[in-house]
Parts: sequence; structure tokens; C-alpha cells
Amino acid sequence: MSTAEPIYKTDVEAVDALAHSYSDLRKEIGKVIVGQDDVVKLVLISLFSNGHSLLVGVPGLAKTLLVSTIAEVLDLHFKRIQFTPDLMPSDITGSEILDEDRHFKFNKGPLFSNIVLADEINRTPPKTQAALLEAMQERSVTVSGVGHRLPQPFFVLATQNPIEQEGTYPLPEAQLDRFMFNIPLTYPSYEEEIKVVKETTSNYKADLSNILSAQQIQFFQSLVRKIPIADKVLEYAVELSNKTRPASSMAPEIVQKYITWGAGPRASQYLVLGAKCHAAIQGKYSPDIDDVQKIANYVLRHRIVRNYKAEAEGISEDNIVEQLF
Repeated sequence: MSTAEPIYKTDVEAVDALAHSYSDLRKEIGKVIVGQDDVVKLVLISLFSNGHSLLVGVPGLAKTLLVSTIAEVLDLHFKRIQFTPDLMPSDITGSEILDEDRHFKFNKGPLFSNIVLADEINRTPPKTQAALLEAMQERSVTVSGVGHRLPQPFFVLATQNPIEQEGTYPLPEAQLDRFMFNIPLTYPSYEEEIKVVKETTSNYKADLSNILSAQQIQFFQSLVRKIPIADKVLEYAVELSNKTRPASSMAPEIVQKYITWGAGPRASQYLVLGAKCHAAIQGKYSPDIDDVQKIANYVLRHRIVRNYKAEAEGISEDNIVEQLF
């Protein structure tokens, strides 16, 4: 496939091409990743929506393999950063060094990639988390007062271990809000695990093809924003966000009873963008309410704060979001 930016006669033709490219991506990724269909779909939706994702799962569920495989089939530059308690901001952004001519030169850090895997993001102190936060939001980093633009597209996939909390720094709500999706990873089924073990304990090596270039991804990211959305669907997305806020007149009883803080306006934006992209990859030219509902859990679950009563009664964020439908 050509690496030049694609040219289509109409937006309808371009949406058809996005749906076709998505189908090809799924096939290629499936050569390496067994199962995890929803996870792959959500990661690709957030990529085409120009958002970032947080993957939450125990070790050994192929999070790193998934991200590196996606980077390979998308022909993108990929870097993995292992977050540790002693990681400094300059370790990820880069720093100025003195070259042989005694001039300061900026030495780029691992953030200067198209896809960055921030492994165990909650293991690093707030100072380093803040440096990543700037990169995610501004698509640039500031070193010694000088701004440096990051390559485009720029996409952060962070992982978090949900069970091991000792020696961790929980992500603040402000940083969680920068992630479009919070995606839980579950154990594979018995049949999927048999296939995984067969492939990973033999000399099987998947031959992957590049499906999309960086320019084509940027084109599709712009296309997703151009997809029209009916007023009633947009209003439904905004209403869903409003329903999570205990002080809102739209908040149902379950929210007033179990929620301390609800989702902000960024949730409404991501619900609309995610619904547009979800519709496009299914070959639809405009999203409906079903598209909003399909991605709502992943947009809202990390943006609502439960109170002690919800925790005591075992009411999860997903339980609450499903009641809002």
C-alpha cells in the first residue's frame, strides 16, 4: 500500500475505506493476538479518534505484545517505557547534553515515537506522570523552557496492574481524564489459552504486513471528526455524561446514592468521537444511540468517583453506567 495520503472522491468512499482498513487490521493483528477482540477494537477506535487508552489487567495477558503488533501493522515507530519509582521526567522527555563542540544539543527521549507503551504507569512518581500528561494533552514536551513537538500521530497506551497496589502512585483524576478509554483485559478462554500456548511454545512466527502509514492514519483521524451525527444522538451522549453528576437534575437515584463526582465535558466529547468511529468501522455513515452505548462503559468508568457506600455494597462503576442506559 502506498504511504502517500489517500485521495477519495467523496467522504462516503473514505468511510468505506476506513471500514475496509479496519477489517484488514483485525486480520493481521489476529495472526499474533489470540482473542481479546473487544480490546483490539477499542484500541483501534481510540487510535482513529486521536485519543489515548489505559489498559488494566494482570501481568501475562499480552498487553505489550498487543501494542507492538499494532505498531507493526500500522508501520509506526514504537517505544516501550517501563515506569519505575526512580524514573525522572527527563528519562522520558529527553534532556540537553553537551556535544563535542561544547554546544547544548537536545537528546530526544522515548516519548518521541508514534506509539508509546507506558508500562505500569502507576509505579512512577507524580512528577514523571505530569511530564507524560503534558505530552498526552499538548502533543509536545518542554525541556529547559523550550517546547519540542512530538511526531504525529502520537498515541499513548498505558498499562496498570489492578491487584498490586504496594509501592504505587495512583493516577490523579486529572490524568485519568486524559485517557479516552479505560479498557479491562480478562483471562483468555480455555480454547484461546490452548492456542496461545501452542503458538508461543513452538517456532511459529507470524508474517505481518503493513496496512496503514502514519499519513493515512492522520487522514482517517480527520475523517472521523467530519462524520455527521444527528442532534438526538449527540444530545444522548451529553445526557449520559450529565447523568453521572450527582448535582445534575438529570442524575438518577443510583448516581445520587453512590457517586461523589461525575464525568466532565471531555467524556461527552469522547462519547461522540468514539461513537462516530465505532459507526465508521462498522461501515455506517453516521452513528446512532447504539454506537454511543457500545463505548460508553469504557469512556465513563474511570471518570466517575464512587463513594464509600458503593464500595461497601460492591457496586462497581460498570454497574452504575449500565443503569444510565
